[in-house]
Amino acid sequence: MIFITRKETFNAAHQLFKPEWSKEKNLEVFGLCSNIHGHNWELFVTVKGEINEETGFVMDLKDLSKIMKQEIVNKVDHTFLNTDVEFLKGKLPSTEVFAVEIWKILQPIIPNYCHGQLHCVKLVETANHFVEYFG
Repeated sequence: MIFITRKETFNAAHQLFKPEWSKEKNLEVFGLCSNIHGHNWELFVTVKGEINEETGFVMDLKDLSKIMKQEIVNKVDHTFLNTDVEFLKGKLPSTEVFAVEIWKILQPIIPNYCHGQLHCVKLVETANHFVEYFG
């Protein structure tokens, strides 16, 4: 078993704010993140599998890059995650929720391009804050 990872980047804003709560409660729970703010996000997608003897790859990283851009990056880059992104509608776009929703999109697609499977979605919000989701 071998693991390969591809990184893509994008910019997006979000707000951790529950409308049913008061502004004060949102500030208490989410701090400054209760205000609209943006990040330079990094998305790492790891695929695990066996090496294809013919190609020497678990998965062609050009294919993985194309999938990540087509299914995620192009839909979230330069957006307000709370309202502009269909797969996050009605969800609080914390890094944790965002990573899980990315997994749900990529998990059924990856096996169509290789003999492997999705292993991990790592979403970096800041240099000090990231999430890893293993399904």
